Amino acid sequence: MDIQENIINKVAQSGLVSIDLADLYPAGERVLYDIKDNLFHGLILREKDFREFVKEHDWTQYQDKHVAVICSADAIVPTWAFMLLATKLSPFAASVVFGNLDTLETILFQRQLSNIDAELYRDQRVVIKGCGEIAVPISAYLEITSRLTGIAKSIMYGEPCSTVPIYKRKD
Repeated sequence: MDIQENIINKVAQSGLVSIDLADLYPAGERVLYDIKDNLFHGLILREKDFREFVKEHDWTQYQDKHVAVICSADAIVPTWAFMLLATKLSPFAASVVFGNLDTLETILFQRQLSNIDAELYRDQRVVIKGCGEIAVPISAYLEITSRLTGIAKSIMYGEPCSTVPIYKRKD
């Protein structure tokens, strides 16, 4: 007896729109530049020495990389020093931010999310995917949720087959 069953994909028929924030992950190596390595005795930044370093350093090594600039030492570093680094990094780096690598990821995702047209999700039932292979900062989940609240009909977190309700608009 040959029994043929029709398999129905209820997820595909549900009308859910899925957003995978990992798709927004900008390509490129992440690098931390710690200005502490330029401090005299780990305490102070000498302008003459620093300017000489900046002039002689090979900035091409940062080509197409995302660079986070920070000073991890307990030292007072003048603002102009960070600005000077930015002038040398910017022609080569894909992006330059002040902060650690976590801050860098947050800013990279914020930039990507700012390009999303929230109107595309008007009156949609949206699932924001989670738990992927790429680490997405929590700030990105907050940002997309904030942008879609009031626009989307509903927002859920997880996978289309297993979601956690986050928001439902009152019509």
